[in-house]
Amino acid sequence: MSFIQIYDTTLRDGTQSEGFTLSGHDKIRVARRLDDLGVAFIEGGWPGSNPKDAEFFERARDLEWQTALIAAFGSTCRVKGGPEDDANIQALLDSQAPVCTIFGKTWTLHVTDVLLTTLDDNLRIIEQSVGYLRAAGRRVIYDAEHFFDGYKADPLYALETLKAAIRGGAETVVLCDTNGGTMPWEVEKIIREMKASIQHPFGIHTHNDGECAVVNALLAVREGAVQVQGTINGVGERCGNANLCSIMANLELKMGRRCLPEGRLHKLYELSHVVDEVANVTPNDHLPYVGKSAFAHKGGVHVAAMRRSEQSYQHVAPERVGNKMRVVVSALSGRANILSKAEEHGVEVGNATDVVGVLNDVKELEARGFSFEAAEASVAMMLKRQQPGYKPPFELVDFLVNVEHRQGRGIFAEAMVKVKVGDEVLHTAAEGNGPVNALDIALRKALLGHYPEIATFHLADYKVRILDGQDGTEAITRVLIDTRNTTRLWSTVGASANIIEASWQALVDAVEYGLSVAH
Repeated sequence: MSFIQIYDTTLRDGTQSEGFTLSGHDKIRVARRLDDLGVAFIEGGWPGSNPKDAEFFERARDLEWQTALIAAFGSTCRVKGGPEDDANIQALLDSQAPVCTIFGKTWTLHVTDVLLTTLDDNLRIIEQSVGYLRAAGRRVIYDAEHFFDGYKADPLYALETLKAAIRGGAETVVLCDTNGGTMPWEVEKIIREMKASIQHPFGIHTHNDGECAVVNALLAVREGAVQVQGTINGVGERCGNANLCSIMANLELKMGRRCLPEGRLHKLYELSHVVDEVANVTPNDHLPYVGKSAFAHKGGVHVAAMRRSEQSYQHVAPERVGNKMRVVVSALSGRANILSKAEEHGVEVGNATDVVGVLNDVKELEARGFSFEAAEASVAMMLKRQQPGYKPPFELVDFLVNVEHRQGRGIFAEAMVKVKVGDEVLHTAAEGNGPVNALDIALRKALLGHYPEIATFHLADYKVRILDGQDGTEAITRVLIDTRNTTRLWSTVGASANIIEASWQALVDAVEYGLSVAH
């Protein structure tokens, strides 16, 4: 069975996604990661369209690429003109990319109503544009835009556009579901009919407007496609492109089709998150294979079964794509969830009955507004505190927070904290940008002499969610705090009708967990 070419267009089609942008430098960073993964083609952009894409190709020329070929994207030449004096075609050549991918019109609607030309002239510009680039020494991939819609409107003409590209010398003709609305059975039927007339290597480029982009791409491979185009995490215009992360994993793990060099698939999870980080977008935790929650187990029955056999509720081993299995604690948990968390955090428990108290506490607290799914350090502290002989590193005596407005100074906050460490009572005060910041500073100040490692703790994030908003200012407030030191990040939670109390609960858990780990 042939090797399936992965053609990545994250840097071009992906950047047409709303809220997803990449600088020229960002594009190089992502391209290097794609090359390290082992994709066959990296489409860098449309060199004649904007300075960022021109910068990418200029920098890409001076770099060595291990497995990927850089592709420049553009259109066929203008109607009633030729490729030899077309600025777009010249920009493709000027990019010095070894591969040029051009798109042309397949759908008669676009030929007559968008290009405003004749069907014959459209065939001419397809063939001449491909031929001109081939004569200049470039490998050419032809994207048949709107192929499936065009085929449904006029199958004979749609096939003629492919034949024109083939006559010009296109090495691969790519069937594009540009509007993303073609159903899987239509894709299968049309490709089978196409193959009866055209015996030439073909690829597939699908969009996700009907939530069928991945399955349509996989169906095309089953029907003989040698190339799959798509983007990392499925980013793209409107509802996005086919998600290459899902496609690559399915090809190699489910269909027995090689699409990456041996041993590279485990880099998939890291690549997915690097792309989101570089583009400064929030990762979708629920993406198949590469989402943080793709192998997360929350229901008590599920976790109990997983502890006996990991195949019971997982379709593949997460390590094969670089991900990992997680157990989530919530009101839906059973004893198995708590046992798994105890093992994860190195807390010794005798047997399943020893965690019943913690499990009941979790259920009761979640009913009061807590949420432990993203606050595993708070769960760890609940487990540690129920251990016989556990002594907390400090105990709260009391605290006081004042928020004042003073003329010439504006709003400021001051907190007083009194804690007990061993037999010693420590009493400190501090000012902060707000009441929670003042409490944080005062608590650190009180504990620093006994626990110098607290100087490495930093509040990395602070999130507030109002529960039951219809209760107005009496609503329960949930606070989630992320804390980090030099080696790790942990999350804690608090909930109360008083936002200061909720913040204090999360803050105490954060500091106590950090100290327990350090010791």
